[in-house]
Amino acid sequence: MWLNQYKKTFVGMQVVIIAACIGAHLSIYRAWPPTVLFFLVLQAAALAGAMWAARLKRKYGATAR
Repeated sequence: MWLNQYKKTFVGMQVVIIAACIGAHLSIYRAWPPTVLFFLVLQAAALAGAMWAARLKRKYGATAR
């Protein structure tokens, strides 16, 4: 299930997402609304990535050598 994959990578992804948001806020945006939107987009991408990884693991896990 995708939730197990999300739990495995949660801490590492949150550290990277927060670092990227701080970097974007300090160097690009300098305003909170775009930074919050960037944060939400990265969270959605992390969730979609976990769902995709779980699908690939199901698809290729049974036939892996």
